[in-house]
Amino acid sequence: MLMDVDESRYVSMSKDMWNTKDFLTLYLNKEFFFEKPPLYFWSECLSFALWGRVTEAVARFPVALYGTLTCFFVYFLGKKVVSRKYGIISSLILATSLEFVILSKFAILDIVLTAFVTFSVGCGVLTLYVKEQNKKFFWWLFYVFSGLAILAKGIPGFVIPFGTMFFIYLYRKNLKELFKPVYLIPGIIIFLSIILPWHIAMIKIHGDAFINEYIIKHHLARFMGSEAIGREHPFYFYLITLLWGFIPWIFSSLAVVIRKLSIRDIKLKNLNETQTFLMYNGISAIFILLFFMSSSTKLITYILPIYPVLSLLVGYIWLNYTEKASYKNVINFTNYLFGGILLLASCLCCFTQFFIPEQINTIISTIKPLVIPLLFITGFSLILLTKKQKYLQVFFTYVIFVTILSAFGTHKIFEIDYAFGQNDLKNFATFAKNNDKAITCFGFNRKYSIIYYSEQSVKFKQDYKIEDIIETLKSSDNVIIIKNKDITDDFNNLKYKVVEKGSRYSLIEGK
Repeated sequence: MLMDVDESRYVSMSKDMWNTKDFLTLYLNKEFFFEKPPLYFWSECLSFALWGRVTEAVARFPVALYGTLTCFFVYFLGKKVVSRKYGIISSLILATSLEFVILSKFAILDIVLTAFVTFSVGCGVLTLYVKEQNKKFFWWLFYVFSGLAILAKGIPGFVIPFGTMFFIYLYRKNLKELFKPVYLIPGIIIFLSIILPWHIAMIKIHGDAFINEYIIKHHLARFMGSEAIGREHPFYFYLITLLWGFIPWIFSSLAVVIRKLSIRDIKLKNLNETQTFLMYNGISAIFILLFFMSSSTKLITYILPIYPVLSLLVGYIWLNYTEKASYKNVINFTNYLFGGILLLASCLCCFTQFFIPEQINTIISTIKPLVIPLLFITGFSLILLTKKQKYLQVFFTYVIFVTILSAFGTHKIFEIDYAFGQNDLKNFATFAKNNDKAITCFGFNRKYSIIYYSEQSVKFKQDYKIEDIIETLKSSDNVIIIKNKDITDDFNNLKYKVVEKGSRYSLIEGK
C-alpha cells in the first residue's frame, strides 16, 4: 500500500500521466499541479512501461534504483580518490543510514534529487583528480547531472552543485578555472538544453499560471518564507533530523568529532590528497546543511542530499578504526552504549503489554518476533566484538543489523502505520470504485491514497457544516468518509447508514 501523503500523491499523478500520455503537464485530483518538475514522474512512467503494469512495487522501483546507484557512485568516488576499502565502507555506511534507507523505499522525489546532486558534485570533485585531458568530460558530466537535478526538484538542483563547487574552488583559490571556456561554454549549452525545453513548453502552454505557481510560489516564496505552504520549523530542525536520520553511524561520528577535533587540530593547508578530498566533502556537507537550514520551509526529507557526503566523511573514520584502531576509545564507548541500548530495548519489547495501550500493543505485536531477537543479538555482538577488538566485524555488525531490519522489518513497519487508519481509506476507496460511488471526505484533506485507490477525483472538505453532509447524503451516488470522532450527536437526526467502520474513519451513505 502507498503511504500518505507524498507517496500516494506522486504515484497517483504518475499514473494519470501514464494513462493520459500527457508527459508535460502534471495533474493532481484532475487539477493542474505546477509544484514540481517532471523528471520523477517520467521515471515512474518508464517503470510502468518496463514492467507493463502499475503497482506499488513498480512505483517504488525507480526510487530504489536511484538509491542503489547513489551508493555505487559513492563507492566509485571513494575508490577512485582513496582506496577500494574506503569506497566499500563509505557506500555501506550510506546504504545503512536510517533516513536514507527509509526514503529509498518511498516513491518520493527527494531520492531522485539526491542521486543527481551526488553525481553532479562527485563529477565536479573528480575534475581535481583526473588527468588534464579528461577534465572537460567530468565538467560536462557535472553540467548534465546538474540539469537533471533541476528537472528532479527545481532550485536545489542548481544551488547545491554550483554552490558547492564555488566554495571548493574558493578554498583552492582557483576560481578562474570554473570559468575556463573549454569547460564553461559547452557546459552551459548542455545545461540549458536539458532544463529549458520543458520550462519553455510549460510557459507556452500555461503562461502566467505556471510562472506564478511554479516559479514564484513553489521556488522563490517557498524558500524565502514558509507561509507559502505552511511548513515552518526552527533553524536547528535539520540538526535534530540528523541525530536520528544518520543512525547507527551518528554515535561514532559525534564521539570522534567531540573528542578529536578542536580549532587547533583543524588544518587547512599542506593537506595530502585524502585529507583534501575530505575537506571538499566537509565543504559540501556544510553548504548543504546551511542551504536547507536557511529556508524557513523545512521537511525531514529535504536534507537527504547530505547523507552521501556524510558517508564519505564518516567512512574515513571507520576505515582508520578498522585498519589502525584509530579513535578506538571513543568509538568503543559508542559501541558499548549502542549495544546496551539495543539489549535494553529487546528486553522492554518483551513486556510492552504492561506499558503500551492494548490496541497499539496488538498492532505492534506482529513485528516483535523479528525485532526482539535482532536487537538482542546485535547488542550482544557489538559488546562482545568490541571487547575482543574485532573492529571490522563490529562495522559489519552495524551493516547487517540495518540490512536485516530494512529487508524484513520495513513492510512490518508500514503495516503498523496502515493499521492506524490508512487501511480504512484504502478499503473505502476500493468500495467506492467497485460500486461506482463518488467520494466526499469531511474534516480532513491531503489523503491522496483515496484518489489512487478509487481512481477518481475526490472532494475534500476540511471545514464544513452539518448542512453540507445532509446535502451530500441526498444523492445515492455519493459516499462520505469521515473521522469516527466527528460523528457526533448532530448525526442522530440524519438519514444515513454506516457502510463500514474502521479504526479511525467511517464510510457512510444516505439511506
